Amino acid sequence: MYWDKAHECMEREQLRELQSRRLVETVRRVYHNVPYYRQRMQEMGLVPEDINGVEDLHKLPFTTKQDLRDNYPYGTFAVPLSEIVRIHASSGTTGKPTVVGYTRKDIITWSELMARTLVCGGTTKDSVIQIAYGYGLFTGGLGVHYGAERIGASVIPISGGNTKRQIMIMKDFGTTVLACTPSYALHIAETMEEMGIKREELKLQYGIFGAEPWSEGMRREIESKLQISAIDIYGLSEVIGPGVASECQYKCGLHIFEDHFIPEIVDPETGEVLPEGEEGELVITTITKEGLPLIRYRTRDISALNYEPCKCGRTHVRMKKVLGRTDDMIIVRGVNVFPSQIESILMEIGQTEPHYLLVVDRINNLDVLEIWVEVSNKLFSDEVRKLEELNRRITNEIQSALGLSVKVKLVEPKTIERSESKARRVIDRRKL
Repeated sequence: MYWDKAHECMEREQLRELQSRRLVETVRRVYHNVPYYRQRMQEMGLVPEDINGVEDLHKLPFTTKQDLRDNYPYGTFAVPLSEIVRIHASSGTTGKPTVVGYTRKDIITWSELMARTLVCGGTTKDSVIQIAYGYGLFTGGLGVHYGAERIGASVIPISGGNTKRQIMIMKDFGTTVLACTPSYALHIAETMEEMGIKREELKLQYGIFGAEPWSEGMRREIESKLQISAIDIYGLSEVIGPGVASECQYKCGLHIFEDHFIPEIVDPETGEVLPEGEEGELVITTITKEGLPLIRYRTRDISALNYEPCKCGRTHVRMKKVLGRTDDMIIVRGVNVFPSQIESILMEIGQTEPHYLLVVDRINNLDVLEIWVEVSNKLFSDEVRKLEELNRRITNEIQSALGLSVKVKLVEPKTIERSESKARRVIDRRKL
């Protein structure tokens, strides 16, 4: 199924011409309307006329989240505030929030992109979609909401929280599509089991999950427990919100909507553009946004790009499921560790619940990594020998994968705090 077949299945040569034209227009707009970009380009000896197409993208400066914070709140807007009809912002958990402004046209663009995303996952005008992403300054809830309404689906804007009520609504209202974080989807499945609600009592068909990295193992877990097709979506508040990329029903990478965004993969350390297929940091340039256009925005997400044609017929490049982030990556005794690496190993082994926590500490000047893993009530109450064997197997598998000694702690169900938004996977107790 397609929402906008003409653009989603555009020939690559035609798509590149469109990107080049829109890139040239965007560079001109930011140079003349955003002092920050004008200064950066002048420092590099660049003028808009130096950028003639996608082939010149590498000449342009990177943009980081810190750059947006340094120009807080409206310093990177490319239009007067009188033309901004919506303001969103990130959570600001690591500093001041990054502020995102949308013009009226931006809202229309966002709605169209989210309609594409939802249709990629199987949503139709006959769907009943329950949006359990948060509403408010976070872009998730409203982004999905407008896309679903654009399609003509029936929208239940329930937001996050009150899980038992979520399940009651899901059952009584005949929800067919669930939109939330993957970790919250698992929490819903757990709560259903506690409430004695059988899967057959629901009409769920699809799940549209994003806002945090998740593994293929977690996908299998969600699909098994909720008996749905689980689709990965991708977006960032700064870039537009959800609607940047989505899996199709073949689930072989997320199609980045290239008529609106130009992706690159760069070396996180050097910024060098990497060849197709190599893993590195995803960088995105927006080419249709009016309120907050971004040039070479460093997402901090680790991925890879695949330009081979997809069986679905879409021609847009596919990005690999996000492995992790360069800024949620933890370094333990010189080893880079991503929570999603641990998750993949645990899901492969099985016998555990899909909830884990990485606890890093520094003892006697040595970094120590302890991994808490929940096990089922049945296993936890089983004989000690079986728990010891499982602990030993998990420890060996993780140490083999990381090349790092770790301590694994098996804990009872519900020990690890649940979240209705992004799951907290790391506690770093080191005084770095």
